[in-house]
Amino acid sequence: MESNRQRKVAQIIQEDMAEIFRKQASESQQSSFLVSVSDVKVTPDLGIAKIYLSIFPAELRKPIMKEINENNAFYRNYLGQKMSKQVRIIPQLVFYIDTSLDDVERIEKELRGEGDNPIL
Repeated sequence: MESNRQRKVAQIIQEDMAEIFRKQASESQQSSFLVSVSDVKVTPDLGIAKIYLSIFPAELRKPIMKEINENNAFYRNYLGQKMSKQVRIIPQLVFYIDTSLDDVERIEKELRGEGDNPIL
């Protein structure tokens, strides 16, 4: 079960990461894309933060995730500057793609009979 401290640290990380992704998307010269932080889970020792990202459009997921993972140290440093007064140790960041919205869309299509494998 998550402690109050874990929830508070996760919320701070989620807000700060959403802010930096929003800034990066607006400054980017690439095609338009959206990165949103759907969830953050922090380990009980606050040493690791698992950050779940929704990336749209879907065809840009792999290159954007590759870039995010390559810039992991930058994001951790950014969090360190923002969170230095609230935590003693800045957690290691681990990024995951959140596909839950894709799963919901796929299930809805199948229920309407529009999917690849219509329910008989």
